[in-house]
Amino acid sequence: LEKPERPFLAILGGAKVSDKIQLIDNLLDKVNSLIICGGMSFTFKKVLENVNIANSLFDEAGSKKVPELMEKAKKNNVKITLPCDYITADKFDANANTGTADDKSGIPDGWMGLDCGEKSVQLYKQAIDEAKTILWNGPPGVFEMEKFSGGTKATMNCAVEAAQKGKIVIIGGGDTATVAANYGVEDKLSHVSTGGGASLELLEGKELPGVAALSSK
Repeated sequence: LEKPERPFLAILGGAKVSDKIQLIDNLLDKVNSLIICGGMSFTFKKVLENVNIANSLFDEAGSKKVPELMEKAKKNNVKITLPCDYITADKFDANANTGTADDKSGIPDGWMGLDCGEKSVQLYKQAIDEAKTILWNGPPGVFEMEKFSGGTKATMNCAVEAAQKGKIVIIGGGDTATVAANYGVEDKLSHVSTGGGASLELLEGKELPGVAALSSK
């Protein structure tokens, strides 16, 4: 990842913005394009576009950093892609009632977004198609629940397609590695790292002793 083939795309999902601020900040110096998806995208949507996110995840601490991160993205000419439609639920439960929503309608009060919809997947696919190197950390939806796994499956299909076209596709981190294993596609991707925290630290620009030792040989 020192000298990736460009365009270089990072896909970041997962729940909390504050957990990944350092990572986003660091990646904004490296990537050409960034997809922000999963639970943490709702904090961005609310702050930047005032989308009604109802009971979806909102990271109060992380939200304060959003304008600063977007400013840096603009300065570094990094294209940011956020979801634009959602699969919603009336509770965080595998048997929840589900619905659909988009930015314009907003998410109905009392409901929460647990996955992205088809239009969002098209946006992700477009970004993946344009990239030569793809780094993916964190799922775009609650893939553990069948009803909310569609976005993750579709994005994984795009990633596998990209790898089959000879692009470098790196899956970093626990959840996304689990997804690759669940769908039996690990061998179809360039690199699947299972160490969630460790791969994040490396991407955040921290030196890991083991890796530093390897690099200096």
